[in-house]
Amino acid sequence: MFDLKKLFADVGNNLGFIGVCLGIFAGLFLIAFLFERFVMRERRRRFSDTHFITYTALFSAMAAVLMLLEFPLTFLAPEFYKLDFSELPVMIATFYLGPVAGVTSELIKIALKLLIRGTSTAFVGDFANFVVGCAFVLPASMIYHAKPGKKTAGIGLIAGALIMTVFGSAFNGLYLIPKFAQMFGGMDGIISMGSAVNGHINSVWTLVFFSVVPFNLIKGTVVALLTFLLYKRISPIMHMGDARKQRRRA
Repeated sequence: MFDLKKLFADVGNNLGFIGVCLGIFAGLFLIAFLFERFVMRERRRRFSDTHFITYTALFSAMAAVLMLLEFPLTFLAPEFYKLDFSELPVMIATFYLGPVAGVTSELIKIALKLLIRGTSTAFVGDFANFVVGCAFVLPASMIYHAKPGKKTAGIGLIAGALIMTVFGSAFNGLYLIPKFAQMFGGMDGIISMGSAVNGHINSVWTLVFFSVVPFNLIKGTVVALLTFLLYKRISPIMHMGDARKQRRRA
């Protein structure tokens, strides 16, 4: 028998989830925009709109490809937690172009991945990747762009990795894991998947402590290290293009 009440409840839950996604994106974009407007100022103006869009699209496409190359750390976390290094090109983009490019690249990356592969987590995992990725990219780039240099790049990357770990772990415990449980068979099923990996996991917060925290630390550390090693080597190539454009405009 058709259950109209359940249908309205499902629609309400889905609309609520969409509303949360849009609200968080708007808030993150606003933070990035205000930072560029009041802190970066003249440095942001050196890029034309075409230059900004071209590089943002390029790095977003790279990130989407890397997001497809994901793999679970089954010794550490349930298999629905999958590691990818898509934040690497996003981090390079935001160090080069600014925080707005980082948030935009995260969004485009997710959209491209959904177009190519779709979703296996009813969009919850994709939303998590976007939000936790921004929690890494935004602080790192804001610290770096406040006073560009090798030292602040290192400080920003370390701070971003730590903020991503703390925020991402809390966000999992308070929102994402309960949302997964709501959509995929209840909390007991989620906890049992964690217990199969680590016998100490018997609740949401032990799952967060023993699986999510080290998972985020591993990802943040690897991406931060690769960004630190790669960015200063490839940034002169990108900035050579900036110099040529400025000479043509002169």
